[in-house]
Amino acid sequence: MAPIIDLRNIIKIYPNGVVANDGVNFSVEKGEIHALVGENGAGKSTLMKIIYGLEQPTHGEIIIDGQPRHFHSSRNAIDAGIGMVHQNFMLVPSFTVAENIVLGQEPTRRGFLNKKEARDATVEFSKRYGLRVEPDEIVDTINVGMRQRVEILKALYRGANILILDEPTAVLTPQETQELFTAIRTLVDQGKTVVFITHKLREVKEISDRVTVMRAGRVVGEVATVDATRESLARMMVGREVFLNVEKPPASRGRKVMEVQNLSYVADTGRRMLNNMSFNIFAGEILGIAGVEGNGQTELVEILTGLRPATSGNALVDGKPVLNKTPREVRMARVAHIPEDRLTNGLAMSASINENLIVDRYFRPPFKRGASIDYKKVRELGVEMIKKFDIRTPSGEVPLASLSGGNMQKVIVAREFSSEPILLIAAQPTRGIDVGATEFIREQLVKKRTEGTAVLLVSADLGEVMSLSDRIIAMYEGQITGVFPDAQSVPEEELGLYMLGVKHQSKEEMEALL
Repeated sequence: MAPIIDLRNIIKIYPNGVVANDGVNFSVEKGEIHALVGENGAGKSTLMKIIYGLEQPTHGEIIIDGQPRHFHSSRNAIDAGIGMVHQNFMLVPSFTVAENIVLGQEPTRRGFLNKKEARDATVEFSKRYGLRVEPDEIVDTINVGMRQRVEILKALYRGANILILDEPTAVLTPQETQELFTAIRTLVDQGKTVVFITHKLREVKEISDRVTVMRAGRVVGEVATVDATRESLARMMVGREVFLNVEKPPASRGRKVMEVQNLSYVADTGRRMLNNMSFNIFAGEILGIAGVEGNGQTELVEILTGLRPATSGNALVDGKPVLNKTPREVRMARVAHIPEDRLTNGLAMSASINENLIVDRYFRPPFKRGASIDYKKVRELGVEMIKKFDIRTPSGEVPLASLSGGNMQKVIVAREFSSEPILLIAAQPTRGIDVGATEFIREQLVKKRTEGTAVLLVSADLGEVMSLSDRIIAMYEGQITGVFPDAQSVPEEELGLYMLGVKHQSKEEMEALL
């Protein structure tokens, strides 16, 4: 039987000369779950965009279910039975679940949306594929796991027989991930085919039938999942041995570096994002915060780093207040920050690597010389940081925008670590970067902690939180729901229940552990 997806010698060259796909052959059998993995910049996203009609190949053939195809838009791909669920959901927040699912193919009555038919279709598809949703709920009020179900149902409603899922578990709890995997298996049992793009090799092993590995725009391997290990897949992705588990010596906890007292934050909308949070961070430890995104973690980090004012409460670093100070004042208290959104809060894209490395210190010695900047010292710092943090670049003088996502993140890590902080706040430090850069950054975080720095780690990657942290705080709806003094001993499923607000320690229990 011919494969349901058969891409032959796909070449994609962008107008700037970048070769994203270089003679790619990629096939998927009908009714299988096929994982596609590779480092950032390997060409995965471009290949999927070609399948979904968002990009057109420079050369090559696209054969879907035995028929040659030429997709000029996603509309063509949808008509051919292909659906794609992007990492960043494409839903209308103010619409109901049912309205989002039928959007673009709405049932009408007398020229208006037939809400009953839309609702009935949602209920039918929800039951058929085991993707439970409430048709009348407003999308803006539902959690990220539910929004993902809406996206999948929207694709199925449009007639998708092939589903492309781009990093579908990036922000899910363990429970939500297992629910998604159950739904994926149900879809396959009903004749659907799934392409699964992910960085999480453990999930590749759990859910997929076959794996295709890409590197530098080419396919470097295809293997039955049962014949692969996480280590062998990582080795194919990076082209060298990769250590997936960070070696971490026992913590040697020192003095209290940060004390957060009864911290609350009410957004402009009136929603309470943080509710009376209190905790301490000590020198020589990594305190991890585990929570589904949207439960106050972003607000917490931005308040502690001076990017957002608190509504009430206090925060002290070495006994000195830092709440409602400017970002520069917080930095002067020796607080470093790896921001969640590196493009908005972490980097100046048009500036050089060297300029980005001194953005927090150009105004003081040794980089300030009279009224000007000592560019010799700047260049010396650039050479040192590029070497020490393995930033892949020909020179520190090139624009930051020329770097890959992983190397951009290394620039931030280099700048923040070299500021000699007593407290490092790391928000999503490995988000969107490949396995090689992830390995390096995790090693650097552990090294900093072992040197005596206090580290606050906020990550949507629960595996990352559990493997790197010494203590863990679980958050749900802006509150601490549980404190776990030994991160290595708490079961993942147990932690997930606290992240969902299903379980909650008593105030007395938490106070004793904080």
